[in-house]
Amino acid sequence: MSKVSVLVVDDATFIRDLVKKGLRDNLPGIQIEEAVNGRKAQQLLGRNPIDLILCDWEMPEMSGLELLQWCREQESLKGVPFIMVTSRGDKENVVQAIQAGVSDFIGKPFSNEQLITKVKKALQRAGKLAALMSAAPPKMLSTGAFANDSLAALTGGKTEVVRPAAPTPAAAFAPSPAAAPAKAAAAPAGRGQGQLRLPGGMMACVVKALSLKEALLVVKRGELLPQVLESAVLDLEQGEASEVARLNGYLHSVSAFEPKPDSEWLQVVFRFVDRDPQKMDYLSRLIARGTAQKHFSPGA
Repeated sequence: MSKVSVLVVDDATFIRDLVKKGLRDNLPGIQIEEAVNGRKAQQLLGRNPIDLILCDWEMPEMSGLELLQWCREQESLKGVPFIMVTSRGDKENVVQAIQAGVSDFIGKPFSNEQLITKVKKALQRAGKLAALMSAAPPKMLSTGAFANDSLAALTGGKTEVVRPAAPTPAAAFAPSPAAAPAKAAAAPAGRGQGQLRLPGGMMACVVKALSLKEALLVVKRGELLPQVLESAVLDLEQGEASEVARLNGYLHSVSAFEPKPDSEWLQVVFRFVDRDPQKMDYLSRLIARGTAQKHFSPGA
């Protein structure tokens, strides 16, 4: 039986590791290659046969969209399923990727179930899923359950996957509606506000401090509780021009903001995994004009 090979392209090591673990735990026998950006992916695609590409959109040197456009120009790659893993949900971005020939989208932050569902769907369309699943243990095949859902534990568990019956391109690929953000009117004073997107929904947050590596956030305790090591996206909108930056990362720590067990507010340290120059420049400008502190102590 020929091996089924997947290429994971992302400049963030943490995201690549999450994707690789999810694939290995739920699709035994799958062969995984990885690249840190589009340029490296090009080199690898020129040497090894690949059955599916999972690619981040925003990367230095060559973006996911540029890699997609290049792949569709290559005779040997134009039919290979290409799934874009992105926090870009704007209609113009979706349309742009569809026109370039994208096969599907996975929105950041994603759950383990979303990842595996999308990958299985793409491999099935390519006629590769049956051969891959024949290598799965009998228990997995008979119950349909994931034998080791470690990634789901890391990313906060399962979330609902929306499957439209007959979607238009925008409806098919735009991220599913998130839960209504919690009101942050009574939140502790901070240096700006943002939205924290988790696999289970969205939370309003107050940015207490910001550096090029991490953000110290305060969120209101509610039904949606942030989990340590959960993948997330921080939307920051600040400045007169209302610039918006979507910063990918994970929750490094979660603690009570007030020194009591029933604290209404939680303090979250959000570590960035992006290395995109434009995002780093945005953060640098925020810090330079005093919007955020350069350094902070998570316990402060």
